[in-house]
Parts: sequence; structure tokens; C-alpha cells
Amino acid sequence: MKRLVMTILAAAVIAFAGGAQAQQQDLANAQITTKDLGQGAYMLLGPGGNITVVTGGNGIIMVDAEFAPLHDKIKAAIAAVSQQPIKYIVNTHFHPDHTSGDALFIKEGVTVVAQENVRKRLLAGTTNGLTGNHTDGLPSDAVPSKVYKAGTLTLRVRGRTAIVGHIANAHTDGDSYVWFPQINVLSTGDIVTLGRYPNIDFANGGNIKGMIAGVTQYLKLVNDKTEIVPGHGPLATKSDLVAYRAFLIQARDRVAKLIKAGKSEQEAVAAHVFADWDAKLNANDQASANFTRVVYNSLKPPKAK
Repeated sequence: MKRLVMTILAAAVIAFAGGAQAQQQDLANAQITTKDLGQGAYMLLGPGGNITVVTGGNGIIMVDAEFAPLHDKIKAAIAAVSQQPIKYIVNTHFHPDHTSGDALFIKEGVTVVAQENVRKRLLAGTTNGLTGNHTDGLPSDAVPSKVYKAGTLTLRVRGRTAIVGHIANAHTDGDSYVWFPQINVLSTGDIVTLGRYPNIDFANGGNIKGMIAGVTQYLKLVNDKTEIVPGHGPLATKSDLVAYRAFLIQARDRVAKLIKAGKSEQEAVAAHVFADWDAKLNANDQASANFTRVVYNSLKPPKAK
């Protein structure tokens, strides 16, 4: 039975653009909630991306690391359910609401794992396609040390196996999912975001076609009993993924129709093609415009200057 095992504080609201506004919150007052998924698996919810914790006989596999100021609260949440050491952290992509906590865990001896583009982008720095804001690169001792290029990578602790797989050009160009077949738990990263519009980081390899392909791949892995931890939002089921994939296909098709009609990005935003979804997701004009822009730019990249 699923049960709430510990609440440190209540969860904070996450903004549209991959947690960018969450970085500006007072993380000293942030909140981590631990949800027991059964069989030694837990979902940690806070102001950044969701964290998955799976305990084995001699160590823990953790998915994503949230914001650095939350390190102690995350460790406290884990210590409340297991005394095993964290052996691996898997980064599902490079965005700071999933990775800025890495450095402190690395100093404690944790091996951070990611698709190779995550390491490259964290080292080089990145630019946000919507805002133009630039994030500087990180030192080599603050980024994943164990990387893979394509296909899958297998991690093990005693009694537990994690299959880490790459989805090309989806939320970013470095997305990974983490599948725990023995306990039927899937961590999707931000390819799946529920309760608000998802972000597509088109400036760093993201594409809505890849998002759809990623969810299609997930549907091949899961069944009706799978515990699905999305990048943001509540614990999900297979039926949630089916509905989410249909939404992404609608979004792609609506914006593609505008592009085919020769509409500019500004004209696409003005068309308000997601008005029906705005109401369902309680999205304001800015969130709706941002989603239109990321879908548009992923389908029609800007011409090179």
C-alpha cells in the first residue's frame, strides 16, 4: 500500500520554464515530501524535479538531485527510510532543478551518471532559448563522471537493477529514463511533466517529436501496475501516460498546422491554439505563450544567421 511516510514541509509551486523560477525561491523554506512506493522505492517531491530513491542491500540508486541548498533536507528524507549509502545518482537531463545538487553528493563519494550530452552541456554552459539567459559552465568535479552515449546502461546494487536509457532529442538532447524492472518503477525525467505545460528545451536539442517518441517508448515498458515518477507532478499511471501522449500529439499537430499556413512565431502565439488546455491546466497567458513558442521552435528551428 502506498503511504505518505514523511513530510518535512509542504511542496512549492514549480514554474513552467524547467524550474527557473524555483531557483529564485527561498529554498531555506523549501519542502521535501517522501512518498512510499513500496518494495524499498520512494518518491521525493520538492520545489525542483521529482527524485526517485530505490534501496538495495548495499546501497541506494537515486534519480536526480534537485537544488544544491536542499542537499541536507534530501539526505534527511532518505535517512528516514534507509541507512544505506547513496551509490549512484542518475541525472535525467542537465537542467539545474535536477542537477545542481550533484556537486555536494559527488564530494561525499556518490557516482553521478548521465547521458554524455548532460556532462558536455554542464561543462560548457547553456543558453535558454526562451529568455536568452546564459548559465555558465561548471568545474569537472561537479558534473557526472560516468556517462553513456546511446542505448542503455545498467546499474546495480544488491537486489536491485536500474536500466538507464537514452531518448534522443526530446526534452533536451541528453534525456535519460530509469527503469527498475524488479519493482516495476519508472522514472521519466521531464519528458513527462504533469499538471502544467511541459518545457521543450529547443535551444539545447529538445523537440516535441522526441517527447512523443519518449512517451511511446515508456508505454512499451509499463503496465497498469507500474509506479511512474514524472519529472514534475504527481505519481502517474499508464493511463496518465496514454492521455499525456495524446495531448503532445495534439500540441504538435495544432502548431504544425500554423507553421504550414506560414504563421510566424508571434502569430502562432496570438492564435491561442491552446485556449482549451489553458483552462484545464490553470495556465496563465505567459505559460500558454511559452508552450506555443517551444513547440513552434522545436518544429521550425530559427534560420541560422
